[in-house]
Amino acid sequence: MISDYDLTGGDRLPPQNIEAEEEILGGILLDPDALVRVAEFLRPEMFYISAHQEIYRAALQLHSQGQPTDLMTVSAWLADHHLLERVGGTGAIRRLLEQTVSSVNIDQYARLVMDKYMRRQLIQVSNTLARLAYDTSQPLSQVMDQAEQQVFGLTQERVQRSLIPASEVLVNIFSDLEEKFQSGAQLPGIPTKFIDLDNLTQGLQRSDLLILAGRPSMGKTSLALNIAQNVAAYAKQPVAIFSLEMSREQLVQRLLASEARIDSSRLRSGRISEHEWQRLGQAIGFLSQLPLFIDDTPDCTVTEIRSKARRLQAEQGGTLGMVLIDYLQLMQGSAADNRVQELSRITRGLKAMAKELMVPVLVLSQLSRAVESRSDKRPQLADLRESGCLAGDTQVMDADRGKIWRLDQLAALPAAAELPRLLSLNGRGRLVPQQPVKVFRSGHQPTCLLKTRLNFSIRATGNHPFLTPDGWKTLDELQLEEEVAVVVQEGLIWDPVVFISEPGEPQPVYDVEMPRHHNFVANGLLVHNSIEQDADLVMMIYRPEYYDPNTSDRGIAEVIIAKHRNGPTGTVRLLFESQYTQFRNLADPNR
Repeated sequence: MISDYDLTGGDRLPPQNIEAEEEILGGILLDPDALVRVAEFLRPEMFYISAHQEIYRAALQLHSQGQPTDLMTVSAWLADHHLLERVGGTGAIRRLLEQTVSSVNIDQYARLVMDKYMRRQLIQVSNTLARLAYDTSQPLSQVMDQAEQQVFGLTQERVQRSLIPASEVLVNIFSDLEEKFQSGAQLPGIPTKFIDLDNLTQGLQRSDLLILAGRPSMGKTSLALNIAQNVAAYAKQPVAIFSLEMSREQLVQRLLASEARIDSSRLRSGRISEHEWQRLGQAIGFLSQLPLFIDDTPDCTVTEIRSKARRLQAEQGGTLGMVLIDYLQLMQGSAADNRVQELSRITRGLKAMAKELMVPVLVLSQLSRAVESRSDKRPQLADLRESGCLAGDTQVMDADRGKIWRLDQLAALPAAAELPRLLSLNGRGRLVPQQPVKVFRSGHQPTCLLKTRLNFSIRATGNHPFLTPDGWKTLDELQLEEEVAVVVQEGLIWDPVVFISEPGEPQPVYDVEMPRHHNFVANGLLVHNSIEQDADLVMMIYRPEYYDPNTSDRGIAEVIIAKHRNGPTGTVRLLFESQYTQFRNLADPNR
């Protein structure tokens, strides 16, 4: 007789559904498109049988590389990774395929498997809670805290609804508008308290991904911290700061120097004058009351940041005002991709996090050294690291009508709705028509001429990515005789590079923002989007005195809104006091 308090289940097997697991894997082998329907919520560890975990993991990996998930491809992948015998050999995989009639019910089977997995997790957490309760050596408060963490971690496994009725969205929008009207709010977003910046952006919009970029010593970290402090102080909403470069002590010292208006170098060394101690005490008191939370774990992934931000949001009663990440190039991807492709995955993940948590995500980014080679040092979109552009005479084809367009012609069209569908490589390795979100001019840049053996050629900036057998590589990384993907009669083949010129004179350059697959065919070659294409707002910092100490604009910083998906672009001027690491309004706040 099993006791009601026996959490191990005695001789009972853990909850599982082997038949549903087999139907899922057979469906994926039978119909590779079926994987898309379950990949969003079904993870390898949810399978009860370890062999099933390995097969599903192989299918996910192949799918992410744009390869089919049929019997031969999955078997070959497992064999290459010395896993084929562990799953029972090709015969075991073939049996999964042979016993499956259709993939039509794969969604229902996946939810059955997930249900059993969640029950197994619940049993595991229950056992952990029981052990914690019996451990009387720990204080009760510590036991309760650990128990809450265990249960919270389990609840985060639940899948969020992907589709909700428009009527529900309209009710939420109306409630939000009514609340803003009653409170007299003048901005639809969260105010940064930089007046001209708020006027241009209408505040920080929830679910937006914002990139703040600049060359070293421009002050991008200081501006981001000033914005974070203002959100915490004036909007009174919690702010999560993830610093992958500086320690939490360094960040707080910057905040302290800015708030107390004490020279940051003297504050770090402890050289504080007697009359400054009162200001320092007041600043410490003020900052200690703000809901600012700092994590200085290096090499964070999007998954780790999302998990920590979600936990903080839950701990703060479901409220989170902003997530700040310093900085993009130090983030780690979840797969061993080429760095260009990896950063593209990271920015897509950050945008998804912003939408999931309904919070503005502000990410700092470096700019390339191309800025230094121009007479006008003001940054442009093309200066974003791992971001590239193409010459205006680059040709793309209307996939529906066969008409050839130049990028400069598409950029001149009055509305995005008039843009033709272009060929794009989907996740299954097929070229499909897809309409661009936007074609835009992104400044003047030196370009290089690339030619292939089959006489394909294109002019691009050195940091524009091209598809190779080893993944996406920038033009700067390509070597002679290295193969790139070209399109011949609507099929992809590999064509060796035979010529790459030195960078020429700066000329107008353009980029295409493609949804979902983030690539397109240009001059017959397959090229990738830039990293900024996932961002809703791109801001860049420029300080004239950094390049010209004798300028009349000493102490002035320009915040250039280079991309604004939902509003105008333009330039905002702020006062920057470098000794205090503080940005301030130039405008009269009472105007």
